Amino acid sequence: MQGNFKVGDLVWAKMKGSPPWPARVEKATTPRKGQVHVYYFGSKPSHGWVQENCVNPFDEYKDQLKNVSNRSDFKVALQQIEEYKLQMAPESNENEGDEEDITSKKGKRPITNESNEKEDEEEDVSPKRGKRTKRKASSSESEGGSISKRPLKGKSSRKSEFLSSLRSEENGVNSGSLGTELLNMPSVLERPDSPVVDLNTCSELLKTKDISASTLTFGFLGLGIMGSGIVKNLVASGHTVNLWSRNPEKCKVIKEQADKMFKEGLVSTFIAPCDVMQNSHIVFSCVSDPKSAEVVAYGNCGVVGLDAESDALEGKAFVEMTGIDPQTSQKISEVIKNKGGRYLEAQIQGSRDEAEEGSLVILAAGDRSVFMDCQSCFKAMSKTALFLGDVGMASKIYLILQLMRGISLVGLAESLVLADRCGISAKDILNIFNMTNLCCPYLKNKAETIIKKDFKKVEHSIQHMQKDIKLALDLSDQLMQPLMMASAANEVYKHSRKLGYDEHDCACIYMKTRY
Repeated sequence: MQGNFKVGDLVWAKMKGSPPWPARVEKATTPRKGQVHVYYFGSKPSHGWVQENCVNPFDEYKDQLKNVSNRSDFKVALQQIEEYKLQMAPESNENEGDEEDITSKKGKRPITNESNEKEDEEEDVSPKRGKRTKRKASSSESEGGSISKRPLKGKSSRKSEFLSSLRSEENGVNSGSLGTELLNMPSVLERPDSPVVDLNTCSELLKTKDISASTLTFGFLGLGIMGSGIVKNLVASGHTVNLWSRNPEKCKVIKEQADKMFKEGLVSTFIAPCDVMQNSHIVFSCVSDPKSAEVVAYGNCGVVGLDAESDALEGKAFVEMTGIDPQTSQKISEVIKNKGGRYLEAQIQGSRDEAEEGSLVILAAGDRSVFMDCQSCFKAMSKTALFLGDVGMASKIYLILQLMRGISLVGLAESLVLADRCGISAKDILNIFNMTNLCCPYLKNKAETIIKKDFKKVEHSIQHMQKDIKLALDLSDQLMQPLMMASAANEVYKHSRKLGYDEHDCACIYMKTRY
């Protein structure tokens, strides 16, 4: 449609390569013959020149063009132009005239399309120093970025109004102000609840296992995300277990359930790791990090006992299940052996759900006799247990596998963010992903967690994943082996931890890449 358009007219503007777009005619300092200068709603860049024959009145063509595109930013543009029309209505009624009839109170000077060029200057022209523009006081009508009702007075007022109205969609984000989007970033989630052990339930996989519980007494130190599920399967399979945790209440709950469901004495609780070792043949340790592992092993009241000169561990064994580096594992091994004990590192591959199901993979190295003595326990907690050789080998393989997990998760999160920015549904991406050979249970599960944003259900916390990547990088430093992808992934995890997601599932790195 060819014709003359006035400043402030709402139109459909068609640029090459794009569908007709909701826009508003703007004043230009240097007019171009046969072209119209417009402001695009919900788009970036927000201004542009359009051939006059590619511009149509908005209301007249609304029914015909409102469904011309399914893009999320197009829907945002429609929403913004409708809200703009609504907020214009009260002013039009109040002044009982069109835009050309509005006059300022002070100077009685008409604000028309032909005057006030400086007030309607383009976005890239800065006001002269010392020049002030009169504005009426504005009042915010609602929270969360909705449009405030305020009198229109020049383009600068309209521009600030719509910057405040930019919103994020479920899939796809309009190209508004970055500052606005940062303000819309969700707050840090609540702290995840600690795992609760329920001996009343038993996994179907554990029921199918033919396990003859060992006659030995086993100790278990630590009832965190992984430890809780492991202990549940040890008790359910009939093993005698002595417990210790930094949270004594967890031990108490398991003991009460075991006494009620099985028999009294099957589970006992103690106040220190050294007490657990004194009353057990073999002790498993599954705590948070290498430092905690060392404290439990030979710190104050650790498993080696209070008497540094005695052979307190003669005939006993210690199994380290904490994700640690080879150097720490070797150090703990030497301390245990010097006290007369046997040592085995048994690194865990799996998630919280796999720990509860009894489908972990155990990577063991060290004293083979300990590995054989723990067979019934490994059968209860895992689908397979592998003996890999000398101390340190299992922890190296563990870190290598964790590095694969960590890097692939960063790739998944960034891919879903890119899909979001393109206005493509993450659910559609996941459905297509599941049809390809890229799909694996781990990435599928993490993608579903990201879509639901259910980061409080912790399979593997972000602090533990970042710890494992850091240990892998330390190992690469010793070997002088560059790991560029691992270094970049480590920064992503560190930044996410800085945002306050320390104890949430590692899939919450999506929040960092998204915002």
